[in-house]
Amino acid sequence: MRIVVNDIAASKGGALSVLKDFYNFIKENDRENEWIFLLGDKYLEDTDNIRIITLPEVKKSKLKKLRFDFLGGKKFINNLKPDRVISLQNIITFGVKAPQTVYIHQSIPFQSVKNFSFFKKAERKLAVYQHIIGKIIMSSAKKADHIIVQTEWIKAAIAEKTRVCPQKISVVSPAVVVDTTVIDVTPKQNLFFYPTSSAIYKNNACIEKACEILENRGINDYSVRMTLNQSRHTNIKAIGYISRDSVLREYAQATLVFPSYIESFGYPLAEAEMLDSVILAADCPYAREVLQDYENAYFFDPFAPNKLADLMQQVICGKIQRQSTQQRPVGQEPWKKVLEIVKR
Repeated sequence: MRIVVNDIAASKGGALSVLKDFYNFIKENDRENEWIFLLGDKYLEDTDNIRIITLPEVKKSKLKKLRFDFLGGKKFINNLKPDRVISLQNIITFGVKAPQTVYIHQSIPFQSVKNFSFFKKAERKLAVYQHIIGKIIMSSAKKADHIIVQTEWIKAAIAEKTRVCPQKISVVSPAVVVDTTVIDVTPKQNLFFYPTSSAIYKNNACIEKACEILENRGINDYSVRMTLNQSRHTNIKAIGYISRDSVLREYAQATLVFPSYIESFGYPLAEAEMLDSVILAADCPYAREVLQDYENAYFFDPFAPNKLADLMQQVICGKIQRQSTQQRPVGQEPWKKVLEIVKR
């Protein structure tokens, strides 16, 4: 069987990590099929049964990428004569003759927590993803032969917004593996941590306002470490980019604060749970699903910083303390399940 993997959009961050994870799984576990990866650059190497084709021109702009998805891509992929096609980039290639599976990991069009505005400069890019790219993703979902998502809440949202039959959507949760034996640190009740970015939906402002509320209450004996380059409050320490090992150590010694209101899965939540961390999380569907039944999880309205301040105060005062929990089994290798779906 010849299988084409379309992931021209992947170039950095989580998307590139997903691509490399899938490639490594195929490289190590599947020798019977022929694989062709369509990429924007030479991120991967050819093997005996894996061929890498780079299309850097397509990657140069979103317009060229959409032109490929809607127009030129079908001829290019059909000429490869695939038996199956899987897109790891949220959108199928329209007009391809082979059965197509699409892996949807973009959650912005399916969430209902925030309606981004084209009229606000800071929200414009997200509004494009929500209202324009989102419509393309939904149209693609209707035409795909099968859809793979990471969580039940996205499955339900896609089924509701597109009227796609739920049986056509498979939930394949990422396998989160943390080597807890190499982390030897003492938890600190006045230390908080948030692995974040400058994206609006990461909701850094909620933490800043919570710190101001704590300051007004006369509470200052604590520190919030955030992976930003600068901070606006004396109790927030901007630590910039840190390695994965350093992130795990932060989980082990600090309370994870996670006010982000848009996530597909929320990897930090699952990783921190593996380390028995206390987690203060936004009360959103993704967080409720990832942290279901976890004893050290506490939820707050991400748009009510006073509620976060209340929880932080309870942690600082020792009213909330981490409890030892029984770790959940990792479960079946997710890429094995993806491969089974693609080959159907």
